Formats: sequence, C-alpha cells, structure tokens
Amino acid sequence: MKFSEFRNGMVIQHSPVVLDEDEMLAFAKQYDPQWFHTDPEAARQGRWGGLIGSGWLTCSLAMRMAVHAALADSESFGSPGVERIRWILPVRPGDALRLEITVDSVRVSSTRDDLGIVRWTWRMYNQRDEQVLEVEATSLFDLGQPQ
Repeated sequence: MKFSEFRNGMVIQHSPVVLDEDEMLAFAKQYDPQWFHTDPEAARQGRWGGLIGSGWLTCSLAMRMAVHAALADSESFGSPGVERIRWILPVRPGDALRLEITVDSVRVSSTRDDLGIVRWTWRMYNQRDEQVLEVEATSLFDLGQPQ
C-alpha cells in the first residue's frame, strides 16, 4: 500500500498462517533458547502443559504478515519503535494465526513534509479467535523531497 491509501480507522487483514512445531523449535533454538520453547518433553511437564512459541517468533510472524498485507511496495523505510507489545496467550504448534491491523492515525510530519507517519495497532488471533498478540507501532514513510 502507498502512504496515500492509509486512512484513520481502516482495518487491514492477513489470512491465517499455520505455525508448525519445527519452525517454532528452529526459531527458539536460534533466538530464544528457553526450555519451554525448545524442549517439548520438559514443556509438557511445565506450567504451560506443552511447547509454546517464543513471543519474538509471534512478533516476527506479525511483521511478515504486515509486510505482505500493507508494507510491500510502499514508501515505508523504518520505524522509530513500538509503544507496547503484549503477549496475551501462548502460541502453540498447529495454531492458525491471522493478523488484523487497525490504523490509528495517518499524518504528515509537522516538521518535515517529506515524512509520513502511520500509527497502528496489530492484533493477532488464533483459530479460536482468541487474541494472542497486540502491538502498538509507528511506521515512517518517505514522501519524497521536502518542499
């Protein structure tokens, strides 16, 4: 999507993606090697009653989905960060996760008219329509040469 297509209140969706155990284990072993993410047997005995995906994997999947749904071929060039990340429920192998993005605000910077700013909330849901993730983020868009 181009910056000019974003509207306050619009909802952008990405269809479900099924998360498999091999993908979860590979990510966790590389980036979040805590036992409840990497050891299925130990995880079965733990608080969660089974393997759960890293929250960082969930965020990474949300990012990939946001790129496919909205940011690919846009003028987006980065982000100053996120306001908040909430991991609401654990993600498990076999979950079908979908992303719903609500555009909270769209504006051109008050100090640089070549800079577009989109603030949005990303919510991820599993196949039972239970929310598993919420991210409040800001994305920056290059609108060309300053006037």
